[in-house]
Amino acid sequence: MYTLIISVACSVAVSVLLKIARRQNIQIEQAIAVNYVVAASLCLLILRPQPAALLSPTTPWWVLIALGVLLPSIFLAMAGAVRHAGIVLSDAAQRLSLFIPLIAAFVLFGEALSASKAAGIALALVALACLLARKRQPDSTGDARRGAALLLLVWLGYGTIDILFKQLAKSGAAFSSSLFVAFALAGVLIFLYLLAKRSVWTRRNVVAGAVLGLLNFGNIYFYIRAHQVFPQNPTLVFSAMNIGVISLGTLVGAGFFKEKLSWVNALGIALAITAIVVLIPK
Repeated sequence: MYTLIISVACSVAVSVLLKIARRQNIQIEQAIAVNYVVAASLCLLILRPQPAALLSPTTPWWVLIALGVLLPSIFLAMAGAVRHAGIVLSDAAQRLSLFIPLIAAFVLFGEALSASKAAGIALALVALACLLARKRQPDSTGDARRGAALLLLVWLGYGTIDILFKQLAKSGAAFSSSLFVAFALAGVLIFLYLLAKRSVWTRRNVVAGAVLGLLNFGNIYFYIRAHQVFPQNPTLVFSAMNIGVISLGTLVGAGFFKEKLSWVNALGIALAITAIVVLIPK
């Protein structure tokens, strides 16, 4: 069970680091770039990928390239969402993205829609609407709209990334190799972006990026280990991970950072957890 606890803690810790980045004068683009160097290095050392295996003609390189573009882009969107909307709503929006592959499955790929999946998707969409509902105040209308837009982008972005990884799995590509190449491509692209910007590097940003990379990889690695520890009960891992992140994110955001939630936002958190529970196979 410790693998799940560590994975949940790492996921929420990423949001915490993104939350405090601005007040600590951390340039988040540089931190995210270093994060991918660290994550790719750890992937290479621990998961032992075989990138050469991806040279097969069946490898969908367009998926890997799309991941290379989306991973840093949505990471930046997540940082913006945490800053403008807070940890609670951002973590919930990210976890609700798991319903996007379900929607795509029956809309795009013609899979049968069961009653439980339909109920889960309906609850998830209502939950998302509640999370996006922001208090309209004369002096913060623009910021509220920006926060809602970033939350929606986080939901769509992480859902799309999930679909792309599933497409890679269907192609037969090894997960560890695909993950390493995706991290490497993401790192190259964001470093090129920073080079074009002539970004001035600081030690503070590099250290923050190294910590971010450890947490980001830790979240993925211990989630994989949890599935290996509970091979006969993937439902436990799936539900505990998503509900755990939403619950811990709520405790940290509302408790430690004093993030204020409207009753509609709180209802969205409750509906998000309910949607995940409904999705669990009976």
